[in-house]
Amino acid sequence: MSKQLPDISRVRFDFIVYIGRLTPPHIGHIASIERALELADKVIVVLGSADRPRSIKDPWTINERKVMIRHSLQKQAAARIVITSVADRMYNDAQWLLDVQRVVASAITEAGGDPASAAVGLIGLSKDASSFYLDMFPQWPRVTVGFVDGLSATEVRDLYFGLSGDEGEDRGRWMKLEASVPEPVIAWLRTFRDSADYTRLATEWRFIRDYRAAWSAAPYPPTFVTTDAVVVHSGHILLIRRRAAPGKGLWALPGGFVGQDERLQEAAIRELIEETGLKLPEKVLRGSIAASHVFDHPDRSLRGRTVTHAFHFDFPAGELPRVKGGDDADKAQWFPLAQLENMRAMLYEDHFDIINFFIGVV
Repeated sequence: MSKQLPDISRVRFDFIVYIGRLTPPHIGHIASIERALELADKVIVVLGSADRPRSIKDPWTINERKVMIRHSLQKQAAARIVITSVADRMYNDAQWLLDVQRVVASAITEAGGDPASAAVGLIGLSKDASSFYLDMFPQWPRVTVGFVDGLSATEVRDLYFGLSGDEGEDRGRWMKLEASVPEPVIAWLRTFRDSADYTRLATEWRFIRDYRAAWSAAPYPPTFVTTDAVVVHSGHILLIRRRAAPGKGLWALPGGFVGQDERLQEAAIRELIEETGLKLPEKVLRGSIAASHVFDHPDRSLRGRTVTHAFHFDFPAGELPRVKGGDDADKAQWFPLAQLENMRAMLYEDHFDIINFFIGVV
């Protein structure tokens, strides 16, 4: 006789964990939190993408998302949720898992519970491959939720940043948004639209839309190949400030696309010299390469599938060479390595993760 599995929907938990980016919180997110509150004394919401710069994928800060979530719940419900956050670890799932375990244990302790004995569950919707993280916590019984009709967070952002200023066209967009996100979130979106951040992000959204459209006629989805240079000299790292979209104004590693007639190492050195004016002989640069690695996360670039080959140039000691921004960079600068820990929200795409891979910042 087969063993009957317990009905998790009837189990009472001390805490239920809900993990997501919630950019922005939509009716499906809020429904999941409300369902969790029916089954637990408290719900711990773990927001992802902490300390990321504003982008069309992550437009709102942790504090802004916290406000939207709390205002979208009834007052009594909002009092029973704990909202915490973790940084992305694009190339280190084990570190991300450890971060989640730590913030959940801390939240339980702060709420007066014991992480070792508390009954903890995990709620979530396995919608696609991006939901793989739900299987990383076997110690927490899974509470599944059904799909709630409405737009996904990606569709919400596309509608929002695609607002054109045409009253008739925008009215239809707002109607779709109002049907998919709570009223307090709509109020936030209307306020945020008047900000300089919205203007910059909408410009970037149009750039990405047009960039992808330009490649839509290709017989196969394109895969772009780039290089990046992680140059460490006397306890400093060399960064450039991006001159144009995407990521205009953010700090980044010197790098760019590989030419048709170049090898990867040649492209990395060429881009490094063009963007920073680093006046070191190519022979010296080649001799200083300590390591290289391929970074190929499918979601690492908003422009599309982009695989980068990063090279770590290491100069243990000596006077810092003069640098000057050029080509796609409006500025080049040496930063003390100790300063990087506080620069995650200023670095482009996955460049913090790339740097961390080679030199272990945090």
